[in-house]
Amino acid sequence: MADFEAIDALLARAGKDVALPPVEERRALRQELNLSRAELARALGVSPSTVGGWEAGREPSGDVREKYGYFLEGARTKLAAATTEEVSVEEPEGDASAVAGPGVGQDDDVDVLAVARPCVLCGQPARHEVAGYPQHLDPAECAAAVTGTTPAAPTTPSTQSPTPSSTRHHPGARSAGGVRIVPTGRRVQAADTPDLIASAVAAALDEHAGDADAATAALIKRAIPDAMALLDHSRKGGRYDVIAHPWLPDILRKQTARGADQIWEARPKWTRPELPPGEHEVTALDVNGAYLSALKTHLPLGQLEHSTGDHHDRRRAGVHLITPPAWEHDAFLPNPIGSRDEPGPLWVTEPILRLLLRLSGPKYALCEPPEIHESWTSGATEGLLEKFRVALKDARERAIADGDEVTLEYVKAMYSKFVSTLGESNYNRELYRTDWMHLIRSQAFANLWWKAHRAYDEGLMVVRAMGTDELHVIGDWRAVFPEGRGVTEVKIKDVYTVGVGPGPDDHG
Repeated sequence: MADFEAIDALLARAGKDVALPPVEERRALRQELNLSRAELARALGVSPSTVGGWEAGREPSGDVREKYGYFLEGARTKLAAATTEEVSVEEPEGDASAVAGPGVGQDDDVDVLAVARPCVLCGQPARHEVAGYPQHLDPAECAAAVTGTTPAAPTTPSTQSPTPSSTRHHPGARSAGGVRIVPTGRRVQAADTPDLIASAVAAALDEHAGDADAATAALIKRAIPDAMALLDHSRKGGRYDVIAHPWLPDILRKQTARGADQIWEARPKWTRPELPPGEHEVTALDVNGAYLSALKTHLPLGQLEHSTGDHHDRRRAGVHLITPPAWEHDAFLPNPIGSRDEPGPLWVTEPILRLLLRLSGPKYALCEPPEIHESWTSGATEGLLEKFRVALKDARERAIADGDEVTLEYVKAMYSKFVSTLGESNYNRELYRTDWMHLIRSQAFANLWWKAHRAYDEGLMVVRAMGTDELHVIGDWRAVFPEGRGVTEVKIKDVYTVGVGPGPDDHG
């Protein structure tokens, strides 16, 4: 009997996965009920980023899949019941806010484009522009463009004047008694938002009875999920949603299990080939928070799209196959593309391309423009991670002022691990953006290059530039860089002497 009981138990556990609605419908169902990702995530016991992944194409499994399916089915039923009671609504022509989908509020600058332009999220033609960026106003259109399906109903407004019998229904819009309801768009955020970093530190110290070392170790161990939670919190009310797990071209995939992809990040490893005769005191400077500062960079929002031709669109960002220009200043400044021996074309990131284009312009005229052969890009913004960056920066500065080493190490682990696990990592599966990882790293390298150039421009002798945060100079560096531990300051890493001073016979 035991064998049959085991089989009965196995059959009880077995079964097909709960069927879920198509990807393009999942987000629409949540938004039509005016529910945020965070609210749904709390109910399901997962993070908001996990919900975002499901809405972008990831598939849940196990018990949480059954719970998510139960929510989606319930949302369908609730919305279907509400639709049967809905009264048709007449909307005046030209009211952009009335056709704006979820996430676009009345305070957004919405314009109708005379000619369709690529949407910043999916790259497919869009007829509207939000705050200067082409965008589909209905998320279902974006999802349909990415997955290749057809949205259930078009939301692009007709170019003809509406007749009294014409009606348009939009996610989140409900009407009764002939009163037009405009979608609420982004919710107003409370001014007293919680300090997630301080709360986590306080909880860790309390859990470990005030043992700073134990609390720090525990916080560093959970730095990645905590960073993702902080990112979700900082993205509330954001203008654009992000595709968290987009399809990636082969150039962004590892060629072998332990190998690298084809992207060249331009990490500097440069030493000045020759110094003037005599003895020199060299100061090795440490640039604070290099990766933290690099979070402010142009990041692609949606799935990367391929293009060819020697043209750069500053409204987009990604990776580019270029033939770099010759660099004739290696005697006193590092090459902007880093230490590379092989000639010919290479794939570089957006920050490096922009650096080269700027250096080739009339203000600097240090090189010829790079030749762009092909690109993988998407609509981009420089402020995507700005709230996230500022939250980390403010916590870091408070920790330094208070002598709080626990918070300082925790924050450092959050932003450094956030960057390092955006690619193919087993530690962060909520946001898979290898392109972002390369761009943020390269921005750190570009920032260091500009510090080297500033030192040179102010009369210092640049001796070395290494990695993201190491700059060796000769001269009065304090007249050029402020000293301290802030992200805009530098601190001394080492002081050493090179060269040979004059001998006793050299004085006459």
